[in-house]
Order: sequence, then structure tokens, then C-alpha cells
Amino acid sequence: MDIDFPLILMIATVATGGVALVDWLWLAKRRDAKAERLQQEGANVDDIDSAKEESFVVEQSKSFFPVLAIVFVLRSFVAEPFQIPSGSMEPGLITGDFILVSKFHYGLRMPVFGNTLVPIGEPERGDVMVFFPPNDPRYFIKRVIGKPGDHIEYKNRRLTINGVSIPTTELGGEPSYRPTKYLGKEVHPSSTATVQWILARDTRTQQPIIWAGPEGEWDVPEGHYFMMGDNRGNSGDSRMWGFVPEKNIVGKAVAVWMHWEGWSDLPSFGRNHIIQ
Repeated sequence: MDIDFPLILMIATVATGGVALVDWLWLAKRRDAKAERLQQEGANVDDIDSAKEESFVVEQSKSFFPVLAIVFVLRSFVAEPFQIPSGSMEPGLITGDFILVSKFHYGLRMPVFGNTLVPIGEPERGDVMVFFPPNDPRYFIKRVIGKPGDHIEYKNRRLTINGVSIPTTELGGEPSYRPTKYLGKEVHPSSTATVQWILARDTRTQQPIIWAGPEGEWDVPEGHYFMMGDNRGNSGDSRMWGFVPEKNIVGKAVAVWMHWEGWSDLPSFGRNHIIQ
């Protein structure tokens, strides 16, 4: 089960902040009043000091709230780090790259809910964007190919946007990402795309290699975006699961700041670069 960290962070920030606010407005005054009454009654110093003590919940909430609030604001409205999980954006972004995502590039958005609070800008074709696909709680990263109102065609490994063919260069080589089972020819009810998979087998692993992706034509509706991976033959993207609603946008990927494939390897900074 995927953990909804933004929701957990928001709940923790609101909860600790709420406790700190209640203490400031009511509990602290109540403690001071009790301590003053005990002092007037001639109680010993220990009893007076005990009356002034905060409860464990109040003490911990007041300690954690500033830290949680800073993390919440930075993560929700400024920038957030992500790790590339697959080879769908090769060769520019590879598995193990850690990227920095600008959370304000497309406007300030309400955490968890995704609605725009302060509009600043809109995604442009060619932007590398982090988002949630339709009906999927996981973070995805792809390139913006189609904006609202665009007509997209992808046939014979050629991409056309609004009737204009987009020049591409075949880089060749063997893709590092391979699916684990065959996919045949099928029609997705969510679009007019017919999946034309060209299959081969890796001679070492006997795993099927997809050398081409789903083909079809799409009209991007208002408030949605059409996303594709740079490694188009090995990318699950809008050709398969449809358009990305505006409220699902997380932010724009701006830079690679570290590469780390796992605990068996040391972090590397040799791949650091601005994302184009």
C-alpha cells in the first residue's frame, strides 16, 4: 500500500499547530492561574512548579510544530526532491537520478487537494513534469507533449502535434527497462489508441523488449495534458492511461542534484545538470 506522505504531513502539521494554539489561547493561562492560586495559598515550590508544567502532548506538539511547518511549507510551495524509478525518461533521466521539482512554477497549489491558490504559470510543451496519473496515487514523471485543445498523433514512431511533425533522433542501443510479459494488440476503451507492440527477445534474459509504443490519435480536452516519456518505446504514459487533469500536477522538474542507485553504491554528483 502506498503511503500518502503529503496527507500525513498536513495532518501532523495541523494537529501539532492546533495543540500549540489551544495551549497559547487557553491552557497556558489556566496553568498560570492555578500556579498563582497555589502561591497565594502558601503551597510549596514543587507544587507550584508542577502546576506550571506542560503536558507531554503539549510539550511535544510545541517542539515539533515549527519543524513540521517549515517542512510543510517548503515541500508544498517551494521545492521537493524525487527519485527517478524507471527508464521511461532515458537517456536524459535514468533510474537512480534524484531530481528537484519546483512546486511554484505552475502556481501555488493546495497540498493534497491540488487546486490552484495563486496562478503563476502553465505547463508548456516540452516541460518535464511530475504528476499523478488518472486513478493512480503514485508519482510519475514525463514530458508535456499536448496542451488543452491540441491534436496529437503518434504513428510509425513519428510524433505530430497539431499537424506539425516533431523531428526526433533514434539513439539506438538496448533499453535498460524491459517489461516482464508480452503485450498483444488491443484497443483501450479510454482512447482511440491501438496498441502496436513490436516485440523482440533479449538473448541473455529472454525477456521481451518493446521497441515501439502505442499508436493513435488524441484530442486533449480542456484542463488536461498529454504526457509521454522520452524513451517512448518503453514508457507507460498518456497513450495508455489517458490525459492528466490539471489538479494532478505536482510541479516542474528543474534539475538532477544527485545519482544514487542503492545502498550498495555510493552517491554520485557527476550527473548533476539542469533538466531540458
